[in-house]
Amino acid sequence: MEQHINSPMNTEDAKKLRSGDYVYITGTIYTARDAAHKRMYEALEKGECLPFEMKHNIIYYMGPSPAREGRPIGSAGPTTSSRMDKYAPALLDLGLIGMIGKGKRTDAVKEAIIRNGAVYFAAVGGAGALLSKAIKSSEVIAYDDLGTEAIRKLEVENFPVIVVIDSTGNNLYETAIKEYAEKAIDK
Repeated sequence: MEQHINSPMNTEDAKKLRSGDYVYITGTIYTARDAAHKRMYEALEKGECLPFEMKHNIIYYMGPSPAREGRPIGSAGPTTSSRMDKYAPALLDLGLIGMIGKGKRTDAVKEAIIRNGAVYFAAVGGAGALLSKAIKSSEVIAYDDLGTEAIRKLEVENFPVIVVIDSTGNNLYETAIKEYAEKAIDK
């Protein structure tokens, strides 16, 4: 099913999304990769504030290439999500409602998604130049010293993603493999 959502996104809207849905996101999302996640996790351990409010927000696991003239950002493809799995449950427990990346997630992340009514989206790897066209503005808001891994605030319009793990724990990677295997056996 095709869905259009706004970000920040409330829990009720996240719970309506189903594994396999094609979703177009409009609004504000934040970027953060492993180095930024490590810093945020360390800040939490010290009782410090995070660079942005987690509640109802979406993090995109992405480090862009430099922007070309006239564009707010360069190529903006997803990075492998499993590198953030150590930190994701703590951020989900703070109200993070969505994550965008590529690849499988651990059981601990899946459990945190279910516990918090959140969602994990996949963006198409290798399509960074196309994905960047949905990004209307980009602003570094924290950890500038990390370069491409700094936290950015992005304004997006119809940013295309696919729901991989929904708020009930349905996992597209698992169901798609099962469906493919069943079709292969039927032939």
